[in-house]
Amino acid sequence: MNFFVYFHRSNPDFALETIQFLTQELRRQTKITRATKTAGKRDDGASESLRQSYRRSDDAVVFKVLCYDTTSWVRENFEPQVEAFNQNQEFIVLKMDYTADRLDVNTASYAVGYDGVCLFVNDTASADVLQILSMGGVGVICMRCAGFDRVDLNAAKTFGLDVVRVPAYSPYAVAEHAIALLMSVNRKTHSANTRVKMANFTLDSGLLGMDIHGKNVGVMGTGKIGQILCSIVKGFGANLLVYDVFEADCVKEMGGKYVSKEEIYQICDVIFLMMPLLPATKHTINADVLPLLKKGVIIINTSRGGLIDTTALLDGIKSGIIGGAGLDVYENEGDYFFQDWSAKNVDDPVLQQLLGNNKIVMTAHQAFFTREAIDKIVSTTIENIQEYSEGIRGKDLSNSV
Repeated sequence: MNFFVYFHRSNPDFALETIQFLTQELRRQTKITRATKTAGKRDDGASESLRQSYRRSDDAVVFKVLCYDTTSWVRENFEPQVEAFNQNQEFIVLKMDYTADRLDVNTASYAVGYDGVCLFVNDTASADVLQILSMGGVGVICMRCAGFDRVDLNAAKTFGLDVVRVPAYSPYAVAEHAIALLMSVNRKTHSANTRVKMANFTLDSGLLGMDIHGKNVGVMGTGKIGQILCSIVKGFGANLLVYDVFEADCVKEMGGKYVSKEEIYQICDVIFLMMPLLPATKHTINADVLPLLKKGVIIINTSRGGLIDTTALLDGIKSGIIGGAGLDVYENEGDYFFQDWSAKNVDDPVLQQLLGNNKIVMTAHQAFFTREAIDKIVSTTIENIQEYSEGIRGKDLSNSV
């Protein structure tokens, strides 16, 4: 006891290091148990019927995952694929539980006793949260999305947590949704639909749009989604101007011209934001950019809300510099998106202005939401879990962050 007290006082990180050691040892023993059971089953020469019986027995190795921020579509799509996965496994059974609550410091304790957690874009995996998860036995953070900006990767490494994601599901879904937003903002279809439903069949300047053909269209960010968007834009017969720190040959081959951000601001009639949210890209559209923009430009963002300083965007629309905006994301969406606020008051004054402005078309982070994309998200997430359950770790995981 005296040695323990001395060591604890001389090493302030003793408690944390002890927790990390015990957590890692628990995971190691679990891995040994799984390997022993698996080896025994493979060597016993059991018939298929016996294997089926064994798999359903209490001796089966169960890998438990808690899925946070669960809405109806999550369960509807995960449950059948998890069931199908288990039907094809002899030695490991995946058990996925669901909670509608988002992950934060108050809900992290839900995951005590689970091997992994499955998270979405608005779950918070801060250092405090990851410490609780690690102490509870969680070993892997499975993002069911491409983004991981809300995961503290340094803390995850400190606590021995692997982080995996779905790097690509359907880039076509996001690119096509961006075009849908553009056409709604440009041709005022959202307003026209409301008017026609009210039996107002008149035309006036409030519904006037422009041809995209022949216009200068800027795409900022030419990763996979940006590349697909570029191909669609070229189909309109537009002049394609692009910006990215990494130039894609395929974009050049389809006629895209790489230029500076400033040139895009100055001459483009439409600007698509298709970049990841990084310190260098935060508030790409801001108050300093407004004077550089071509008057009447349409801004489309299906990437990350933080790419736009929303107050500056609203100022630009009010002044007429920005002609309209199509937004699938919002910088402070976390408290609102994926929830029903129709019977409650939206307390965010900036969001209230976005919702009340007829020159802004908003969707609630649904650009990814197609059947094909959901199938890919679910299947890749299950594959990530399977790899981890089989003992693969770190950068050896196919979709490690």
